[in-house]
Amino acid sequence: MSSKSITGEGGAGRAGDKIFSGITVTAGCLILFVLFCVAVFLMWQALPTFMADPADISGGGGFGRYILPLVIGTVIAALIALLIATPVGIGVALFISHYAPRRLAQGLGYLVDLLAAIPSVVYGAWGMTVLAPALVGPYNWLAENAGWIPIFAGPASQTGKTMLTAGIVLSVMVLPIITSLTREIFLQTPKLHEEAALAMGATRWEMIRMAVFPFARPGVISAVMLGLGRALGETMAVALVLSSGGLIASLIRPGNQTIAAEIALNFPEAFGLRLSELIAAGLVLFLITLAVNVVARWIISRHKEFSGAN
Repeated sequence: MSSKSITGEGGAGRAGDKIFSGITVTAGCLILFVLFCVAVFLMWQALPTFMADPADISGGGGFGRYILPLVIGTVIAALIALLIATPVGIGVALFISHYAPRRLAQGLGYLVDLLAAIPSVVYGAWGMTVLAPALVGPYNWLAENAGWIPIFAGPASQTGKTMLTAGIVLSVMVLPIITSLTREIFLQTPKLHEEAALAMGATRWEMIRMAVFPFARPGVISAVMLGLGRALGETMAVALVLSSGGLIASLIRPGNQTIAAEIALNFPEAFGLRLSELIAAGLVLFLITLAVNVVARWIISRHKEFSGAN
């Protein structure tokens, strides 16, 4: 092969690298630019709310008193969803990746991926027509037998449209996200580590605990944070399942609301200061989501030096 042909191929390769590098840098800058534009739009449109007389804000107590119950409701619904979906999702992912026969694992994997493709309005309709009525009896039992606990204080909702119902629906929605990502992370565990643990006499569970979990920890945290982001921003499912009302401590009584559902229910008819209030609520949700992602990246960075693969 001549030196000219080698030089030509090398020059073409360097040119391709430069083009690809330029495309990736442009894409990264574009994402940051779009995020910046969204933040500027929200702050600009929400400015009238922050400058208005507190008596003119919905509820008459200022924006802080208006948004605080919505923030608490959003966080409660998301936490309920994570408390239910995280252990179940990790367990299902572990069963698919390390316990189930190959054919069964493939079928379960396809089923989990299919659940992630179902529209949120379908989950909301299922929660409103099937799940909520079915939970009326258990809610009455909780109110009678565990009503001394504030979160189960009665009287229980007779429609089943409560914060706990909304959290259960959200857990079903975020379960495919956590399961799919965690399954792929478990499958990426180096086989040599697993075989070495088994060769040392470890049982399958001990091998998973010593080799799989340490390797997958950062990825599992990322999967949970993605599920949390979905739960925080979910709109239609919560709007269909949850009955609007003031802030209450009980999870089985009607009341509470989330920011996303508040915006979805009131935005079509809103104008003037009310429209600015809803956009300000969206800004608060934007900041909450941003804070959650920053905390998630910080947690992951603490564990990236040892992932089980080094």
